[in-house]
Amino acid sequence: MNITNPGLGFWQISKEDAKRVFIEGYEIGYRHFDTAISYQNESEMGEAIKELKLNREDYWLTSKIPAEIKNYEGAKRAIDESIARLGVEYLDLMLIHAPKPWALMTLPGGRYHKGNREVWRAMLDAKKEGKIKHLGVSNFNVNDLKNIQEYSDEPIFANQIWIHVGRVPNKVIDYCHENNILVEAYSPLGSGRMLKDKTIQEIAKRNNVTASQLCLKYVDLLGALPLPRSKSKEHMMVNFNYDFELSKEDKEILDKVSKL
Repeated sequence: MNITNPGLGFWQISKEDAKRVFIEGYEIGYRHFDTAISYQNESEMGEAIKELKLNREDYWLTSKIPAEIKNYEGAKRAIDESIARLGVEYLDLMLIHAPKPWALMTLPGGRYHKGNREVWRAMLDAKKEGKIKHLGVSNFNVNDLKNIQEYSDEPIFANQIWIHVGRVPNKVIDYCHENNILVEAYSPLGSGRMLKDKTIQEIAKRNNVTASQLCLKYVDLLGALPLPRSKSKEHMMVNFNYDFELSKEDKEILDKVSKL
């Protein structure tokens, strides 16, 4: 199955909610589901897949190797365990969750280039074995991306990064576009914070859409695939449709919104 837009994110979706959210999301029309080993809800998503009796080719499934794993054996084991928890034959996309362990992400230096290459090697082998269809990364800057590109001829399929109105890492986005790397946007609503912005609310009202639909449209216009998350069926339905025209003038106003 080809990747679909938008995706449904499962970050901060609890074990108690994950099965229901997956089922409701599928019923609404979502076919792209994004999780991670560190989200700790893969098993529950697997239960939903089993209950729905889905054909594997009818949906897109992404997971992520924990940022703390920077060695071949650990990555290989993580891939196998992720697939087992989800109860599927393969993953459409597996990502390296971050270029270095989360505890060190805000600290300078120490990009773990060698470790990321080892994780990539494990993903390459998993692809050869039919366990992964596409390989990608998350939270990688340009230097991190180049490290993988210099190591392997396997294309980086996607880079999943934090993007929303007021937070646009243009340098990374431009590099990805220039290198045919799909840009995926997690937290495209700024974890809900951007929905409170008065400028966003005013433009949304002017366009007769919700603040969340406006934020998703903005991310889409940046050339990124949005991955909104919600445990509310009503919000999932709203977020699924942002098919409207946004004027150049409104887009330029949003470009100037400050990060909250």
